[in-house]
Amino acid sequence: MSVVLDCSDNFATRHAVNRACVKHRKPLISGAAIRFDAQLMVFDLRHADSPCYACVFPEDGEVEEVQCSTMGVFAPLTGVIGAMQAMEAIKLVAGVGESASRLQVFDAKSTEWRSIKVKKDPACAICGAT
Repeated sequence: MSVVLDCSDNFATRHAVNRACVKHRKPLISGAAIRFDAQLMVFDLRHADSPCYACVFPEDGEVEEVQCSTMGVFAPLTGVIGAMQAMEAIKLVAGVGESASRLQVFDAKSTEWRSIKVKKDPACAICGAT
């Protein structure tokens, strides 16, 4: 089984990786961190009802791109998210446990996780017709 881990730092790359994963129906584990905030989500694109990255962050959306090189990132946070991505990849490959199929948002200042349920967008330009 192939699994893709996206650890990139810009939306253009994230969307290109997402399109490839949707096209080839490969699970995508997306992780991102900036300042003291991070997010993690598993998009298991083998399942027709799974949302893709563009369902959450549409390619044509009005999302302001903020670079880590400008805003900085709390260094240990990248290790936390990277370890979580590795854990999710191992779970998928081994077929154990449940995937983090919700948007997991981590606040390193308070050491708190929030979980946001995300549904597939039937109007998504990338996966809506699949």
